Amino acid sequence: MNSVFAGLPVTIFEVMSQLAREHDAINLGQGFPDDPGPHDVRARAAEAVLNGYNQYPSMMGLPELRRAVADHYARWQNLVLDPESEVMVTSGATEALAAALFGLIEPGDEVVVFQPFYDAYVPLIRRAGGVPRFVRLEPPYWRLSEEGLRRAFSPKTRAVMFNNPLNPAAVVYPQADLDLLARFCREFDAVAICDEVWEHVVFDGRRHLTLMTLPGMRERTVKIGSAGKIFALTGWKVGFVCAPPPLLRALAKAHQFLTFTTPPNLQVAVAYGLGKDAGYFDTMRAGLERSRDRLTAGLRELGLPVLDSQGTYFLNVDLAPLGLNEKDEAFCRRLVAEARVAAIPVSAFYEHDPVTSVVRFCFAKKDSTIDGALERLSGVFRAR
Repeated sequence: MNSVFAGLPVTIFEVMSQLAREHDAINLGQGFPDDPGPHDVRARAAEAVLNGYNQYPSMMGLPELRRAVADHYARWQNLVLDPESEVMVTSGATEALAAALFGLIEPGDEVVVFQPFYDAYVPLIRRAGGVPRFVRLEPPYWRLSEEGLRRAFSPKTRAVMFNNPLNPAAVVYPQADLDLLARFCREFDAVAICDEVWEHVVFDGRRHLTLMTLPGMRERTVKIGSAGKIFALTGWKVGFVCAPPPLLRALAKAHQFLTFTTPPNLQVAVAYGLGKDAGYFDTMRAGLERSRDRLTAGLRELGLPVLDSQGTYFLNVDLAPLGLNEKDEAFCRRLVAEARVAAIPVSAFYEHDPVTSVVRFCFAKKDSTIDGALERLSGVFRAR
């Protein structure tokens, strides 16, 4: 058995979802919405599978989707991309992350990782032969610091994994943090692998800033996006990679031996969806923002300290002020058994010295789901 994977625990999402099933709980743990996704995008996929091409598409992705990705980022993020040499379609963003790591790092190369992290990062780094170097971020603001970066970067640093907006912390990084990280990437000649799947899911008038647009970063950035997050179609697994030609060529050679290609009907539908006008994206954000505020207000009424959620489908509660003398995982296990509501302990997204007081809830749900969860939680917290 492969030593990287054989020793891994079962993912926290499977653990908590299984407990949710056993206790007939409302699952606010795993990050998927109740909504089925935009009807017109789904209809375009159905039409394409019935009347379109269903054989192998190009390994790099359908030309129409690659053009749509380039046009979309030109419109939203002022990026000028060549769709033929700087855009590739993958079977989800996680496959894009794997292709980036397998294509760009050699055994022994160091990769800077910010904790808390998306749980696929570290196993993929190690499977590629890399050595993760961790930077610990802390609530409530989860900001980058020069001191933390200086401890992690070294002459062996080949890449940095940067998730912005950051899941699970629900923070959208400001210009100052991006400038700081870009400076370290330039100083240490490191590639920034930017996981930007939540780029459209930002709130309160914020706009996503991509590291690729900063001085000296265009030639050293791999930008990864996800149709699943943009259109709330998490099961579609359509990702896209934007990178300068020398980097993209290396990624493509890894990609060809991972999934090789992605269902053509989904690519057609995503190309259509990326061309939607600003009204769609504004409405999507407004709906999620309203759900965030609904769950936030309910949790605060119960006395739970909710941290600011600036983006993603998630908000966090810091248990520390409650004086429960209980770590986040124990709290989540008790919550699913007593209140029949599932959440995720954020300590699961650390490898070393975890923050153990923060619990994550998903708010990308119908009002009835949120209200039902709050009603169940009230039976536990109002009784105390």
